[in-house]
Amino acid sequence: MAHDDHSSAPRPETLISNLTGYIDTRIDLVRLELQQRANGLFISVVHGVFLAFFGLMFFLFLNLYAALALNDVFDSPSLGFAAVAGFYLLLLVLVLVGVDKKAFQGLADKALKDTIYKSDKH
Repeated sequence: MAHDDHSSAPRPETLISNLTGYIDTRIDLVRLELQQRANGLFISVVHGVFLAFFGLMFFLFLNLYAALALNDVFDSPSLGFAAVAGFYLLLLVLVLVGVDKKAFQGLADKALKDTIYKSDKH
């Protein structure tokens, strides 16, 4: 009987079939990961938009309430609004003149430290 050495070695067709199956699986895995990241990004954006909107509404109406309350205190129909506007003008001048951008950079670094490259640390 002749000994067949080729029976134990994988056939080229099987290797190519396995390789294409592996590549297809990797492509599907990358697509799934991209879809999960896109879903997470979408949820984060929608959540952020809602938080910003409701926060802005709260801030706006709180300022209107403060201005109207100051109108009563000053017994004037408009002086409360001027006081609130002057307060924000003072804050604007302080930020423009007195606060260095490096202070905001440190704050941004702390706030974003675990968000942008969070998935790369695993």
